[in-house]
Parts: sequence; structure tokens; C-alpha cells
Amino acid sequence: MITYAAMVHTALEAAEILSKEGIDLEILDLRSLVPIDREAIAQTVKKTNKVIILHEHSRTGGLAGEIAAIINEEAFDSLDGPIVRIAGLDSAIPFSPPQEHHYLPKVEDVVRESRRLKAY
Repeated sequence: MITYAAMVHTALEAAEILSKEGIDLEILDLRSLVPIDREAIAQTVKKTNKVIILHEHSRTGGLAGEIAAIINEEAFDSLDGPIVRIAGLDSAIPFSPPQEHHYLPKVEDVVRESRRLKAY
């Protein structure tokens, strides 16, 4: 899983749940977005052969698209499944806490998509 910032915590929680099912989730924390670590992205894809990109911004126009392009350019032949993007909803970011909770990706989303990708 490739992620950064607050979503690292979401990924770590999901990894703990999935480890009990025998699913290992490698988490690459992109500590810098500019410059982005293209080599680390390619290395994790080559190692795991599958990838989930997790971020809290909207899916359309979000960083996951750029990361997917890097994977396509640097590690496409290593993929054994589709690139999965888990992101915020395609809407304005809400300021109300209950609406923000609905907008942001959740641990359950990561667990569900990880199970689905493992079965692919």
C-alpha cells in the first residue's frame, strides 16, 4: 500500500486487522510528495506485485493518478492485479465532522479492498 500523511494511520490499523487473516500489507509512507520517491514506489510494486494507493483527497485529480502513472512507467510488468485507488469522495471537502467522516477513506475500505485484491 502506498500512502502518506494521516492515511498512514488508517493503513496501519487495516494492516493489523489483515495480519490476523494471514494477509501481509506492506505500507510505503511517502514522506515527501515533491520530490516524490519514484524508486521506492517501483521497488514496493516489484516486491509485492499488487498495489493499493490510499489518500484522503478526492479520487479524481488526486495524487493516486500520478502514482499510478509512475507505476505504469516504472513497474508495469511487475503487476499481478489492477492498481486500486482508495480516496476521498469526488466532492468538496466538508468541514462538518460527521460529513468529513463520510468523505474520508476508512479502515473498513482498506480491509475490503485488500481482501479483494488478494483474491484477484
